[in-house]
Amino acid sequence: MNAVEAVRRTRPVVWGLCVVALVSIVILWSPWTNTDNRGAPAAGVQAGLQTKPGLDLYPPGKRVGAPKLEGTTLDGEAFSPSGLAGSIVVINVWGSWCAPCRAETPDLVRLANEYANKGVRFVGINTRDNLDAAKAFVRTFRVPYPSVQDINGEVLLAFRDTIPTTVVPTTLVVDTHGQVATRVIGPVTYNTLKGILKDEIALGEANR
Repeated sequence: MNAVEAVRRTRPVVWGLCVVALVSIVILWSPWTNTDNRGAPAAGVQAGLQTKPGLDLYPPGKRVGAPKLEGTTLDGEAFSPSGLAGSIVVINVWGSWCAPCRAETPDLVRLANEYANKGVRFVGINTRDNLDAAKAFVRTFRVPYPSVQDINGEVLLAFRDTIPTTVVPTTLVVDTHGQVATRVIGPVTYNTLKGILKDEIALGEANR
């Protein structure tokens, strides 16, 4: 075999390896294909439920009731949904290991403080996380609202028809009637969530 033949035979193999390497890099760096602190996948596809990043708005009359959020907060206190009745509720699924969660949390904190006296409540679901790491996250970002512990992902099972339980972060906005008004898969921004809240408040006032 001469040198020219050797190059021709090895060229397809080299190109194949390059393609595999490129695909691996894209997957590893995708912001919504995260891994947890044990290296386990934290994003995936749930059968029958939209899991692609994006915004879903549900008009009145086509909304479904939000599951009851119950459990224990990061501070060890019992959390009951009864305290949320009659309020617009923002439910944010997060983990301290999740880079997009770290990116969106300052906006969530800002809005939680701005809307604290406007009939809007915020609550987190901290999933598949270490308790100490989650508490450190809350202290670092000065999160003013409670989060329910979901160490094994069991809390999210109640939301499996509403939230893709393997995609983090995800945010729900629940209206004053306890129905899901908006769902954001992937990180939410200040302007997006503020616009959603303003519209929902205006809708509630128009229906009084």
